Amino acid sequence: MSYNYLSNSYINYFIKHALHEDIGDGDHTALGSIPAKARNKAQLIVKDSGMLAGVELAQKIFSHISPDIAFYKIIDDGTLVDYGQIAFTVEGPVRDLLSAERLVLNCMQRMSGISTYTNYLCGLLKGTSTKLLDTRKTTPNFRLAEKWAVKIGGGTNHRFGLFDMVMLKDNHIDYAGGAKNAIESTVQYLSEKKKKLKIVVEVRNLTELQEVIETGHIYRVLLDNMLPSDMRQAIAMIDGKFETEASGGISEKNIREIAETGVNYISVGAMTYSYKSLDMSLKAV
Repeated sequence: MSYNYLSNSYINYFIKHALHEDIGDGDHTALGSIPAKARNKAQLIVKDSGMLAGVELAQKIFSHISPDIAFYKIIDDGTLVDYGQIAFTVEGPVRDLLSAERLVLNCMQRMSGISTYTNYLCGLLKGTSTKLLDTRKTTPNFRLAEKWAVKIGGGTNHRFGLFDMVMLKDNHIDYAGGAKNAIESTVQYLSEKKKKLKIVVEVRNLTELQEVIETGHIYRVLLDNMLPSDMRQAIAMIDGKFETEASGGISEKNIREIAETGVNYISVGAMTYSYKSLDMSLKAV
């Protein structure tokens, strides 16, 4: 089962609720100060250096606010930008431009910060076969934009939520009475519910890994907080039976060493919670 979080319906749902949060029963500042028929232009000015992200989302936000807004893209998502560059211009009813301004900036500043940091981490993995994964350590109600930004930055999206993949972590295993119990119970549950979800199992040591290998029924093993030496041994034990993922204790200093163990994926939560937003402004032309 795959989940398309970038479908038009999901994006429109996100935009609708984000605008409702900001506008409520009306943008009374714009309504009170700007004539109803006023039209003008604005441009998105980049005031930082990094990788641009959120242009496509910005276009959808303006379109959602008013079909009468014309959007002229200058720079694509995923482009490295510097201070002073213009990402796009818009033209239309001034009230609508102002009502969209903050949501556009909130999304683009944060998305660009995430894509910039993701792109940097991907650079540290260059020359290896390891792919960079995001996590569920995201901002509530903003996950769509954050995972979209990871994708723009060159990372790979992990599961979107609790519903589109099974991930048996330490607490699940401990509460279930062991990895074998957790896996077998999950397999039975999925069969009863007629759900075709992939199962990932987290292991904390090589003993737990051996139990998982013997039990089977999974497609990926998550090697949690393991030293590179233990990780190499774990990968040898798995011997290609399952995909492998490294998680926990990952930093800029050790991510390359971990990738060189031959692990298939490295998941890094910091991409969506420990980044620096890029500064930008939407200004009247």
